[in-house]
Amino acid sequence: MEIQEISKLNNEKHPERIVESRMKKRMKPHSLTSINNLDDGCLMHILSFLSPIPDRYNTALVCHRWRYLACHPRLWLRVDRFVKDLSQPGVFHNIESAVSAARPGDTILIGAGGNHRASNIQIKKPLCLVGGGEIPDETTLVCARGSDSALELLSTCKLANLTVKAELGCCLLHRSGRVTIDGCVLQCETNPLDHLSCPIVSTAGDEDIEDILSHVEVKETVAEKIRANSVTVLQTRIEGGAKAVSTSGDLVLQRVRVMYSKAYLYFWFDVDYQ
Repeated sequence: MEIQEISKLNNEKHPERIVESRMKKRMKPHSLTSINNLDDGCLMHILSFLSPIPDRYNTALVCHRWRYLACHPRLWLRVDRFVKDLSQPGVFHNIESAVSAARPGDTILIGAGGNHRASNIQIKKPLCLVGGGEIPDETTLVCARGSDSALELLSTCKLANLTVKAELGCCLLHRSGRVTIDGCVLQCETNPLDHLSCPIVSTAGDEDIEDILSHVEVKETVAEKIRANSVTVLQTRIEGGAKAVSTSGDLVLQRVRVMYSKAYLYFWFDVDYQ
């Protein structure tokens, strides 16, 4: 009797303990929701928040269902030179077709194996181009001789896990926008004509923007958004060419870091306003 009375007193002092104990009794192990119990639409929405490389790419290795959802056209478009059935949604034979069909914010997965032709392809909307191989050398974009560049970037873009080769001219021509180059390989001509080539060329400038800002009063944060031009290079191998980057606008090379491995040089740097 005394024990029962003591327990009643404890329950009166701490009523939350009664609720907690009842909840534990009602909850059973099989009632706990697993992520695999979510429907395809909900799970695909969760996967869309993952970075394309390596997180979303790695989820395709979990199981057949996750592979289907992680590679779904709603999450990214695919460039596959070897695909035979072009009726598949979101699958293209070349990069130019994929860029043309992409919507702002889309991710384009470029299939590994062989060389993809890329000559003067203009990107005017925010996109992410990702190589589908395990290393950048497995996905190569080749710019033909006589072209100004492989890719001409006029919007905010990200390039990851890609190799871009240019015989003459440049690998990447940056006109405007914030461009991020992460874990790529940029290769230019290494023969006596290398002074005519350059891996990265930036012509972004803010002469017109400064005229606009001088006539209109805007907040500092708004002005920073207007000046949205920069190039960020992360852990990228740069080979050949007269120099790693050439600027003819108002951006300058900053925060350079170089790491030397057994065979290559890896670069980290920014091209931004002073």
